[in-house]
Amino acid sequence: MKPDFGATAKDYAEHRAGFPDSLFDRLAKLGLGQPGQDVLDLGTGTGSLGRGFARRGCHVIGLDPAEPMLAKAQELDAREGIHTGYRVGRAENTGLPGKAFDVVAAGQCWHWFNRAQAAVEAARLLRPGGHLLIAHFDWIPLPGNLVRITEELIEQHNPNWHMGWGLGIYPAWLRDLGEANYQGIETFSYDLEVSYTPEAWRGRIRASAGVGGTLPTAAVEQFDAELAAILARKFPDPVLQVPHRVFAVIAQPALSSL
Repeated sequence: MKPDFGATAKDYAEHRAGFPDSLFDRLAKLGLGQPGQDVLDLGTGTGSLGRGFARRGCHVIGLDPAEPMLAKAQELDAREGIHTGYRVGRAENTGLPGKAFDVVAAGQCWHWFNRAQAAVEAARLLRPGGHLLIAHFDWIPLPGNLVRITEELIEQHNPNWHMGWGLGIYPAWLRDLGEANYQGIETFSYDLEVSYTPEAWRGRIRASAGVGGTLPTAAVEQFDAELAAILARKFPDPVLQVPHRVFAVIAQPALSSL
């Protein structure tokens, strides 16, 4: 499944929860996101991860293959008075100069890359002492909860979508980095709840890979109508509390890789 997130850029910008401030607080304690650092955000989408670094005084470039996503990212930056440099490109071959960044980050997107190539490219881009960050902020399905019922509906409408029942933790990324000769690999994770109105949850799901990223417009509309009916029947509260998990991997290229 190769989603086109550009097709759902509007919903993506409006309804996908950005990375929480608490993530950047933890990263700062590890030396990532210090004022003045140069940060490259791979697969930046609408700029959620990169914008968090920009708020903390970093110089950020966001890279993504989908121009509609970058246009939305610029709109969101303008609302906050933040400046990020955006470029169309791919994580595996950025075309950017080597040893130019203190942090190379990938938020919610490492699984869409050719991971081996992206790890090598990130090592080329990092300065000595720089860090690669892979971060996720995932909803957490549990039996019978809102997330799992939503996933079941996605599976009904899109048999090619096989991303349900996620744990929000990705041990395979540690192997990716170990095989690419990274060292000092560290991870952390923690849980929190995100508040959505029913309308915002519908928008969040339309912006997902299994719905707006892959289904044609008419199928997305049918899906959305069915989800609205489920929410009205089973989850009638005006505010929905959705469990999420933050997960991060931090590593440095071995000196022999630089």
